[in-house]
Amino acid sequence: MNLKINITTFLLLASFIGFSQEVWTLEECVDYAIEHNLQVKNISYNNESSRESYRQSIRDLLPSVSGSTDYTIRYGRSADPQTNDYVNTEFFSNNYSLNASLDLFRGFQKMNSIRASKFIYKATQEDILQEKFLLAFRVMSAFYDIKFFEGLVANTLEQLEISQANYDLVEKQVELGLMAGADLYEAESNLLGDKFLLTQNRNQLTNAKLALLQEMNLIGATDITIQETLEEASLNQDVTLDSLYRSARGFVPLVKAQEYRVSAAKKQMQAVRGDLFPSLSLFAGYGTSYFETNVDEDGNVIPFKTQFNDNQSKFVGAQLNIPITNGWANHSRVKQQKIAYMQAKNNLEIQEQELFKLLQQLVQDNRALIAEYQQSIQKVDAQELAFTIAQKRYEKGLINGLELFQAKNLYGVAQNENLQVGLRLKVNQSTIDFYSGLPIFNIN
Repeated sequence: MNLKINITTFLLLASFIGFSQEVWTLEECVDYAIEHNLQVKNISYNNESSRESYRQSIRDLLPSVSGSTDYTIRYGRSADPQTNDYVNTEFFSNNYSLNASLDLFRGFQKMNSIRASKFIYKATQEDILQEKFLLAFRVMSAFYDIKFFEGLVANTLEQLEISQANYDLVEKQVELGLMAGADLYEAESNLLGDKFLLTQNRNQLTNAKLALLQEMNLIGATDITIQETLEEASLNQDVTLDSLYRSARGFVPLVKAQEYRVSAAKKQMQAVRGDLFPSLSLFAGYGTSYFETNVDEDGNVIPFKTQFNDNQSKFVGAQLNIPITNGWANHSRVKQQKIAYMQAKNNLEIQEQELFKLLQQLVQDNRALIAEYQQSIQKVDAQELAFTIAQKRYEKGLINGLELFQAKNLYGVAQNENLQVGLRLKVNQSTIDFYSGLPIFNIN
């Protein structure tokens, strides 16, 4: 029994370790997040509801058929339903009926309602896609935040290694009497400062990983490992706003969904206008009954089957309704729906305007970030050279520890700025690629 428990425990630990050591790519993170996101599922339910509404609007073209039956027991003095004579006795009766009606013309209301519900159904499909894209962008942002803080940790470790080497050097120089004890305190202060900064950056990295785990809804995980190498940003990307807008305007789900809602509002307005026209419908019915008071010449109750056949009644007819006045309620509904249609068109223009502004900002940021990234590379090279010279001068005693610390910090700041600008440029260009129609997230 103990052996079985030990084996089971070992397998669970092995599977947990294997899961925690899995390396996630951005595409895998996005796919997992979409599959397990509750908001995406919630919008999917809205889509299912819209699909059923669309199907029902088609079924509304079918005839309406209904049946009914009743079983009634009468007590005391009451009218005989068969003869209309008042009797003072207890008896029961059965009634059966079957009715059907079919609309022939209702101002094309049903056809327009079908088209409107179909557009709404398509709009909810775009809503699902839009939610998936928004989630993918949030995951991408969290993914690159991790890469940024991983870079900060790496830079801090490099700075810490330099501070540790300087501390060891000063310690030996103090032992040989070549440096004063104050120099050792300065080196120790720099070393402790880098250790503290390393702790801060590691804490920020942990928070960034938690943000990604929450976006992915990765239950039970406390850590995540993402791919180490990423494709570098391009420094020669030439993007024109007009071509980018034309591409994005054709497929962005938020805009397409609003287009469908404009079409739906137009059809709904036309459907409401149908109330202003006459309507024509056919109807038919069948009925029969059984009465306990229905007796033959000998006073015997006529059998159920005989009464069921003898008491049959059938009818068929047509009905024409002409709206004349209803407190102008129909006209008011038409006006209200026309306002809703105009509002939907205005909302579409708002979405187009917001999309254009977003793309305009992306193009502007892309140009600015490329220039910043090129300058940050030059700045890193210059600060690295300056620090190397300062390090050699410090080892020869030509500058003090404070000057070396300043040179080292400027080098570290340049590295961090270069890392940040590079990742911002990568996110910006990935976003531009998405709006250009490239399969960045592979989302259907």
